[in-house]
Amino acid sequence: MLSIALAGKPNAGKSTFYTAATMADVDVANYPFTTIDANRGVSYVRTECPCLEREDRCNADNCADGKRYVPIELIDVAGLVPGAHEGKGLGNQFLDELTNADVIVNVVDASGGTNEKGEPVDIGEHDPLEDIDFIEEEMDLWLAGIVDRNWEAVERKSRSPDFDIDDALADMLSGFGASPKQIATVLRELDYPEDPIQWEDTHREELARLVRERTKPIVVAANKIDVAPEDHVEKLLDLDKPVIPTTAEGELALRRAADNELVDYDPGDETVEIGDEVSDAQREALEDLTEAMAEYGGTGVQGALNHAVYDLLEHITAYPVEDASKWSDGSGNILPDAHLLPDGSTPVDLAYAVHSDIGDGYLHAVNAKTDREVGEDYELEEGDVIKIVSTN
Repeated sequence: MLSIALAGKPNAGKSTFYTAATMADVDVANYPFTTIDANRGVSYVRTECPCLEREDRCNADNCADGKRYVPIELIDVAGLVPGAHEGKGLGNQFLDELTNADVIVNVVDASGGTNEKGEPVDIGEHDPLEDIDFIEEEMDLWLAGIVDRNWEAVERKSRSPDFDIDDALADMLSGFGASPKQIATVLRELDYPEDPIQWEDTHREELARLVRERTKPIVVAANKIDVAPEDHVEKLLDLDKPVIPTTAEGELALRRAADNELVDYDPGDETVEIGDEVSDAQREALEDLTEAMAEYGGTGVQGALNHAVYDLLEHITAYPVEDASKWSDGSGNILPDAHLLPDGSTPVDLAYAVHSDIGDGYLHAVNAKTDREVGEDYELEEGDVIKIVSTN
């Protein structure tokens, strides 16, 4: 399961975002370090289900009339403060949690209602642009510190006649989630001395930055847009990086209202239908929220998760079935499973995602949409329905 970490300074709205995306019970309060130990839960990315191409909708638990929700892990990491890489605010512990994630959502208080330490100030008093690069810089410096502390081991290995710097760095950074392929790509981008003994701090810092960019891409959730000054939001959206306007409180309110059948809403919808059972005060609050949703295309919570997985990580959704004509499993369930796979994955990769034994016994595959056999080097596309034939 892919893992997304929520990061940011205290009081930016991470725990509210987490609660809205998982509907799990966590502490949400207006003071620093509400979260100490990271919260972990299951959330979902949303895509169009292939059942929309058929006369009848599928009966999968995670499909709502063609809106398919595919599970991912969501981690709510405690708020980071300036100097986190030096251990301030238990920063080393919190940064270490981020190493378990495939991608990071940087939750920023777009309203400017919290200062750099996460302490409440008047709306608009703090410039949220100052919080954009904050997480990246803390992670880069923290990782550079790890590289620096372990560099002597690399220097010792370099004295061996069969020394390979790619392998040495892959061993060092495997705990950060860096694969040998990613290390090789980073080294091609880096100008560095052949002898590790001649590396300087600037080389190690640049290595850390490139590894972080490659292994921990970041999307910004510009949170609290429903109360943010317009110029704050405009400045954030003008940045040359992915920024998703977000109201985590709005999403949480809608999720709870939908659970109580007060509104008709599914996560990721751009509009909401308000029922007749709401009070006048509730209707006024919901109508204000729908105005923000209309302006920004929804609450942004689902949008941020989708952007992280489908755009930054470049994944697609594929659906394995046993019956190519009915798009079902052996029990007749239509499109029961959905798997997130990196772009460029093949039917063999999907087979292994289903089960290692299925992959080991792979024979061939059929594209259920076209009812044609596809080769093992066929690149899967978003929404492909694939019958896998295996000896196991």
